[in-house]
Amino acid sequence: MKTDIPYYREVRNEKDVFRAAWQSRRAVMLKGPTGCGKTRFVEAMAAELKRPLITVSCNEDLTAADLLGRYLLKGGDTQWMDGTLTRAVRMGGICYLDEIVEARADTTVAIHALTDHRRELFIDRLGEQLSAPPEFMMVVSYNPGYQSILKDLKPSTRQRMISIELGFPPADIEIDVVIKESGVDEASAQDLVRLASAIRELDIPGLPEVSSTRTVIAAADLIKAGLSLREAVRAGMIGPLCDDPLIDRSLMQLVSTYIS
Repeated sequence: MKTDIPYYREVRNEKDVFRAAWQSRRAVMLKGPTGCGKTRFVEAMAAELKRPLITVSCNEDLTAADLLGRYLLKGGDTQWMDGTLTRAVRMGGICYLDEIVEARADTTVAIHALTDHRRELFIDRLGEQLSAPPEFMMVVSYNPGYQSILKDLKPSTRQRMISIELGFPPADIEIDVVIKESGVDEASAQDLVRLASAIRELDIPGLPEVSSTRTVIAAADLIKAGLSLREAVRAGMIGPLCDDPLIDRSLMQLVSTYIS
């Protein structure tokens, strides 16, 4: 397991809340827009707490067996293979279910007994009931602004968890993060963050997302690699947002007002 703590700039008191949740053996629900740093935050806290981190990127194909485990045929013998969640419980690690609302409802039910006072995992196929050690922690994340009413956490799941809301950081912190992550000069970082802030204020029908801190860092990486500021913005920030040529042109017009 890595000993270095990934770089993360705290915005409010999210680290204190996370530590308190871990100490009180509570599950945590991270809410925030795409690319605002939810995954980096979990990575940083896992390193700080010296716990192994198992990350699961949730999708509609994720099954309960993926989390719990299944029997597999190996060398002519049938052997049990623990799933990601079961492994995390056994090792007393942190299990991070990224974008949990993308998983099927019958899959998320598997975590219920782990996220309340029982802190137990039932493995029906083995007839086994695992009690989570004190060090184990369940963390889930999702983007509430992106989900439809058909893709949201059920109250029975939400109310089992401590909530931490994350968003795009203030400009001074975001500039610092961009410089730290990419090594780009301060003037370029300021231009990128100023442009990202302007895009976040737009109300354009058909634009599903805005420029995240992740895309700002991507553009900064391109600048560091030798692209011009404008070329880096088009490739790293504007292009990934949507495929509509009209919206693309509108965004590039905005870029022209911020970047020569």
